[in-house]
Amino acid sequence: MELRDEYERKIEYLRISLTDKCNLRCKYCMPAEGISHLAHSDVLTLEEILRVTGVLCRMGVRKIRLTGGEPLVRKNAISLIRRIGELPEKPELAMTTNGVLLEEHLEALSDAGLRSINLSLDTLDRETYRELTGVDALERVMGSLEKAEALGFQVKLNVVPVRGMNDKELAELAALAKEREISVRFIELMPIGCAKELQGIPAEEIARRLETVYGKGTPVTGARGAGSGPASYLQFPGFRGRVGFISPMSHTFCSECNRLRLTVDGRLKLCLYYPDGADLRTMLRSGCSDEELEKEIRRAVLRKPEHHSFQRVDQKIEKKSMVQIGG
Repeated sequence: MELRDEYERKIEYLRISLTDKCNLRCKYCMPAEGISHLAHSDVLTLEEILRVTGVLCRMGVRKIRLTGGEPLVRKNAISLIRRIGELPEKPELAMTTNGVLLEEHLEALSDAGLRSINLSLDTLDRETYRELTGVDALERVMGSLEKAEALGFQVKLNVVPVRGMNDKELAELAALAKEREISVRFIELMPIGCAKELQGIPAEEIARRLETVYGKGTPVTGARGAGSGPASYLQFPGFRGRVGFISPMSHTFCSECNRLRLTVDGRLKLCLYYPDGADLRTMLRSGCSDEELEKEIRRAVLRKPEHHSFQRVDQKIEKKSMVQIGG
């Protein structure tokens, strides 16, 4: 029973990367020289993704987030979301997106059962956005934000503060939650891929800066927008929404981690820091049964590392960029 409890604690939340392709060239997750994209034959088919997802839901997964690259670049992504939502376990469906393609698909996503959207937005300055992403698309992203809120999606904005890039905009970005019922979350930069060359900002420093502008924040628990994940939230005076902090560097939350990642090439990834995991694609294409797949997943989950080691980067670290891993 203790072994089963330990296993189930680690398998509540699945992130599925639909593609390693993106319509942005984000400096946080994409090397300047670009990446070599996977061959079509190396990418899990939608049927394979659905099969693995079905097995994992039967094993205890209750929340599924679609990521990429940019998930909306993947053909038939919305159809897959609908089919996942029709699984007997009825998992909660969410998506992380850069918002560039989002606005035109929001009605279809809602009809498919998606209820929560995490929108990556690191600046409100048009020129800074163009410098960070390589495209002039800030207005399209803001249009996606407005429409998603109007349609009733639970919206969270993900901001990665980096010194010398967007550190002067933190109060302005937090203010997006002042007149909107959304959550703005500041995520500490993790030294993965090209991000190793950048300097992030600790969550406590961000909170102190915001409190000098907006006053003392009140901790939020158990409310819409607070979520069940690693973020801690503050409610600032006069804000309709909330401001969150995800601090994998300064306050590790590995002991509560219940997340798994299914990469676009079919690896069950156990931790962002380590490249280890289980090769499910080979199993799927070798004719394995669902029982064999579940047994291998169970074995992998019980090997899930106790903690990452970002504070002392060593040779065991994941070498792929975030766009290849899945955000």
